[in-house]
Amino acid sequence: MDLRQQILRTDVAGMPLEWIDYRDAVRLHFLDQIAYTCGNVIYCLHGGINAYTHQRSIVQVNSIIATYGNSRALAKMREKHTPPLNNPALFQRDNHLCLYCGHHFNHRMLSRDHVRPVSQNGPDHWNNVVTACIRCNNHKANRTPEAAGMELLAIPFTPTHAEYIFLQGRHILADQMEFLRAHFPRSSPLHDRLKN
Repeated sequence: MDLRQQILRTDVAGMPLEWIDYRDAVRLHFLDQIAYTCGNVIYCLHGGINAYTHQRSIVQVNSIIATYGNSRALAKMREKHTPPLNNPALFQRDNHLCLYCGHHFNHRMLSRDHVRPVSQNGPDHWNNVVTACIRCNNHKANRTPEAAGMELLAIPFTPTHAEYIFLQGRHILADQMEFLRAHFPRSSPLHDRLKN
């Protein structure tokens, strides 16, 4: 049993909220905060023996758990919420691909490039940043792709909340992936990438 496997937590309506570990899932179980579970059982944790009943406690943790809470307030927040921009999520959005030369790189060889440079009032926003290898980013320098004679291979986009949850995940299980994909917009560029 790999205790590093993440559990997808949703609200009662089934909207993805976050990734949690098995300790948080067990805590939610004992606080009676789990409305229902989906997916496969990924952990079967054994606790102590009850002094009165002489029964051993066992908690099964599924890969997806729905928890109680104010889902209407959360849905309203998600509509207006722009996920925080960070390099790991950006590199994952762009599949660790330099969007100028088209080659895959590990995260140490990648950088955040502003399509319209910051020096030209380009915002530090999802729609203006792409993953670029260090070499291409240095070549482009303080210019737009057109001025540098470079072509963008894809249009940058702001991920939805569900897409951002996907981008934050590590070792996503098949049932979790299927669940998350159902929450992606039909026009999401991630659909094509996940088919391959």
